[in-house]
Amino acid sequence: MNRNPSNPRHYPLRHSGNPNLHLHYNDTFEGRPVMGDKGPFVMEYLSRLKRTIDQALAQYSRVLAFRVDLRLPQDIDLPDHAYTNQVVSRFIASFNAKIEHNLDKARECNHYARDCKVRYVWAREVGGGGMPHYHLLILLNRDAHYTVGRLRSERTNNISRMEEAWASALGLSLDQVRGLVHIPENPEYRIDRHVRPDDEDELPALFYRASYLCKAATKSYGAHLRGFDTSRG
Repeated sequence: MNRNPSNPRHYPLRHSGNPNLHLHYNDTFEGRPVMGDKGPFVMEYLSRLKRTIDQALAQYSRVLAFRVDLRLPQDIDLPDHAYTNQVVSRFIASFNAKIEHNLDKARECNHYARDCKVRYVWAREVGGGGMPHYHLLILLNRDAHYTVGRLRSERTNNISRMEEAWASALGLSLDQVRGLVHIPENPEYRIDRHVRPDDEDELPALFYRASYLCKAATKSYGAHLRGFDTSRG
């Protein structure tokens, strides 16, 4: 529910599931728009989202950012770690290794191939059926990776890398994870450190879209599981 109260004392200031987290009710955060109708948001999460995007732009003048959702399969026996945040950590490690491998192959042909640090933001949510799923924002050097790619392309792209990484994280075959790596509509944002006067600045739209990951609702803090995390540095 959208809350932008004139008297904030009528609304809780801390998250009921984790009193260390503060709630944010406004439609903007440090000058950037958020999905007001999805609020309240966790202020600490919005701050880390902003920092992650800013770190990407500090390192690379051109950044590709895209949204992806990771789901668990139904009716398949999974290892215990699949129900903890180890599974998303394993996914990120595997995806990062694939990005590094791509760079190594590129440098065999071009010693000046651009490097690419993988930065990310993820949110763990639990749906009505009690099954956890993950929403992610991934940020890459756009001079190394211009697009997320096309689903079912015969060429290796970032979608196929994520499918392989999710299969590895779950200990499943690639066929068993088909459809579990979900690319939502209009997932890509191309943001620049310096926006030319004639170009559209996609940074506000990116932050607005990614603020969804920072909403307080549907986060679960039981069993010592974090509901949100970002890359470091």
